[in-house]
Amino acid sequence: MRRAVITASATAAGVVLLLSLKPHDPSTAAAISSSPVSPATGGTGSSGGSGGSTGQTPSSSAPSTGAASGGAARTVTGSAINTRYGPVQVRVTMNGSAIGKIDVIQYPNRDRRDQEINSYAVPQLNQEAMDAQSAHIDVVSGATYTSDGYTRSLQSALDQAAKK
Repeated sequence: MRRAVITASATAAGVVLLLSLKPHDPSTAAAISSSPVSPATGGTGSSGGSGGSTGQTPSSSAPSTGAASGGAARTVTGSAINTRYGPVQVRVTMNGSAIGKIDVIQYPNRDRRDQEINSYAVPQLNQEAMDAQSAHIDVVSGATYTSDGYTRSLQSALDQAAKK
């Protein structure tokens, strides 16, 4: 009986300590943007997303594979994709048939956890998309909903650019 009381007390103390831990301060997440990047090679697959409200404007740059044709730079905004945690929407600047820049104009950021997740997920998604020059990219682990919304919005923008 005495061991049970000690075990229960130790477990309760451990739970209290665990719940009192706080994640690092994501105040640096307010500036989610990436500067233009040189061309590279990309990934495949995709699905995911998180939810929240309108986000910052992360960017990324590199060439594109088969989204649109033409010579002048033009900007196309993808559909706003509603996810479990909020909308995700991207704006793509096309340089001919190449993706020149991707701006994420909406992404989940209503609470600290959303901001923490998307402070690392959005730049990774931008880099993957720029490298792949398509919406066929891998999801970011821990940001499945945001990744899904991002790729669907990106594909929407690329589809619109192909029609112009």
